[in-house]
Amino acid sequence: MKIGELKQGAKAQVVGYCDRTDCVMRLQEMGLTLGTEFQVTKIAPLGDPIEICFRCQRLVVRGKECDGIEIEPMVAEQ
Repeated sequence: MKIGELKQGAKAQVVGYCDRTDCVMRLQEMGLTLGTEFQVTKIAPLGDPIEICFRCQRLVVRGKECDGIEIEPMVAEQ
């Protein structure tokens, strides 16, 4: 699954990488590494860019910049 497919408020975890582009490598350097949990906090009206929150920071990314990151949605606890 891709980050761009998540709805606002959804939580997910990074489980892998399918590309080694400069954008994906830069996101890894910024802390979006394997096992990192994040939440989609805002989505622009047209769906791009997306704001995610992880490790006490907020990051705005375009869908194409993070297409190489594989994620797993987290099930909400009840």
